Amino acid sequence: MVPGPTPTPPEVTAAAVLPVEDERTAAYARVFTRVTDNLRRALFTGNDVLLSASSMTGAFEGAMQNLFSPGDRVLIAVNGAFGARWADMATRFGLRVTEVRHEWGRPLDLERIAEAARTPGLVAAIAVHCETSTAVVNDMRGFAAAVGPLVTVVDSASGVGACELRTDNWGLDVVVGGCQKALMTPPGLAFTSVGPRAWRLHETARLPRYYFDWDEARDALRADIPRTPWTPAVSLINQLDVALRMLHEEGMTEVFARHVRLGRLARAGVTGLGLGLFSPDEDRHASVTAARLPDGVDGGALVDHLLERYGIQLTGAQGPLAGRVLRIGHCGYVDEFDVLTALSALELGLADFGHRVPPGSAVTAALRARAADGTPAPARSVPTVPTARALPSLTMTEAS
Repeated sequence: MVPGPTPTPPEVTAAAVLPVEDERTAAYARVFTRVTDNLRRALFTGNDVLLSASSMTGAFEGAMQNLFSPGDRVLIAVNGAFGARWADMATRFGLRVTEVRHEWGRPLDLERIAEAARTPGLVAAIAVHCETSTAVVNDMRGFAAAVGPLVTVVDSASGVGACELRTDNWGLDVVVGGCQKALMTPPGLAFTSVGPRAWRLHETARLPRYYFDWDEARDALRADIPRTPWTPAVSLINQLDVALRMLHEEGMTEVFARHVRLGRLARAGVTGLGLGLFSPDEDRHASVTAARLPDGVDGGALVDHLLERYGIQLTGAQGPLAGRVLRIGHCGYVDEFDVLTALSALELGLADFGHRVPPGSAVTAALRARAADGTPAPARSVPTVPTARALPSLTMTEAS
């Protein structure tokens, strides 16, 4: 129950053992193309989606290299650890940063951002969609409107596949994400959607690049046999293929609604324990829930205790929040029972640390919120042990 890497469905796990196919074949190109097409569907975009074998930080760095030249001015909105990482990265690349700082745990102040966006010489504006470090989901449609003509770069690491994000309708030029959070796939793949305004800015970019060169990636994507320019992570792409097909079978609208329900349960359970919410109590904050811990309870020690004593892995916070804030991840392959189990373990763990409440407080509050919601959640089917006969749709022959 952490924001990532998240659990993988058994079907996705099983896809890891498919034979490794040569990426230069037409058969595998069909798998690769299906993945990029389904990523576009998940991002609600018609733009190019470039796939790379790397962590998301690699794709973030690639965005810097492909959009900017030394000395370019960029606006970066910071309201958590990952916004701060973007500012640090931009500085290391020799960019001049106009940083709009916010208190951690507060959503972006769009009026302040709009005012900062009028700074002469700015070429782009960067923000984090779901600021995983604080559980705050920022308003990306409002952000794009606030910065006007600036090219927008959005970090949606833990947002894609959990929180509503409509790239084209909202005017987002670049969106960067990865597979190990709401997309239910092991770590190692990152992707970047690139729109027309971003491609035009790319034409003037002079920072050095090689592995993450968008020109190479676009040429490979549009070749007769579409692929990545360098050796792809074939097995991870097979797994992402299955995960994306599962998401689209569920339907992206229902995927978003499911995460909203899980967020409501988690926030209700946390407040039922007498803890304060660190992130706003709003449906948009549907990927992670952050809670303030009672005085005298160390978050790091509590996280270790929950895992060792109850087998539930939550995560603490970073930077100035370390030890004082606890985060519950509920994105990806997660259902209501997972959230209720995590809340039960948290109640037990807090009691072990001296914070006692009436037994069942967390689950009772969560179930009351569920009853008030009135929307029945679809049951998740019980997985069966995969066998060769159970996986015909995962073979390369069937996939092609």
